[in-house]
Amino acid sequence: MKFVLKKLATLLITLLILSFLAYAAFEMVGDPVGMILGTNATPEAEAALREELGLNRSLPVRYFDWLFHFVKGDMGTSYIYRISVNEMIGEKLGLTVILTLFGFGLTLLMSIPLGVYSARREGSFADRALTVSNQIVMAIPAFFVAILLTVIFGVLLRLFTPGSFVSFNESPGRFFLYMLFPALSVAIPRTAMAAKMLRSSILGEMQKDYVRTAFSRGHNRRSALRAHALKNALLPIVAFLATTAAEMLAGCIVIEQIFSLPGIGRLLIASINNRDIPVVEAIVMILAVWVMVVHFFGEVISEALDPRLRS
Repeated sequence: MKFVLKKLATLLITLLILSFLAYAAFEMVGDPVGMILGTNATPEAEAALREELGLNRSLPVRYFDWLFHFVKGDMGTSYIYRISVNEMIGEKLGLTVILTLFGFGLTLLMSIPLGVYSARREGSFADRALTVSNQIVMAIPAFFVAILLTVIFGVLLRLFTPGSFVSFNESPGRFFLYMLFPALSVAIPRTAMAAKMLRSSILGEMQKDYVRTAFSRGHNRRSALRAHALKNALLPIVAFLATTAAEMLAGCIVIEQIFSLPGIGRLLIASINNRDIPVVEAIVMILAVWVMVVHFFGEVISEALDPRLRS
């Protein structure tokens, strides 16, 4: 319990510092009043709007007021559209979460069998081919994978129409078919990394005394791997999978631009261009909280499974 509380305290302090830095950075980017009113606005109109938006107060006062409301679940009001930021993000966040979970599920589905198969066939042609393929795929960024999938499956094979997103309400089947390719874009590079790590972890476990004992008791390589080595080999992968889940949400923002998905990625880019600071701050903090919290649970689970990792 002590190490959990220590990690939790570190998480909260890190989020507090990050929230202030993010808030201060975006607040100092520029005055949104000019963007809202235009260049022909009178000084009186600018002063009135600045007071309405609370921009006439000092930065620390604005920050703590924003933080207090954010913790309560109130992310403020859009400068441009004058509607709740909660409402704007709520309409977009669901799609991004679905994409993240879809990509993470594909990563698990592909990486564990590939890693186990490669370790079980160590030194074979299949193992060497998978190792070389993993090295190549790990060097390719997700956005380039997205472009390749769009060209191959969208333009050449015409399994989907690039840029023509189909909502779930319109057609569930076409929705998941369209979402498959952006999900693969974020999953493929992570699958290569996870499979490589799992292979190395399994091979490391296969050299340990308890596995040699299993061999002496009549186990062959396949049964010793499955019954003994695999369970312990998966422990180091937990933290990596947590990192994968955390970073996928951020990675999906880029992928959404390529596939024209109406998620929070497009909303973030549009809000930055419009200097709609409350929306930008809210999305950045959602991403930060997601990354930090998932990392936290990944570390806690890893340390709970293997007490040797506790500091």
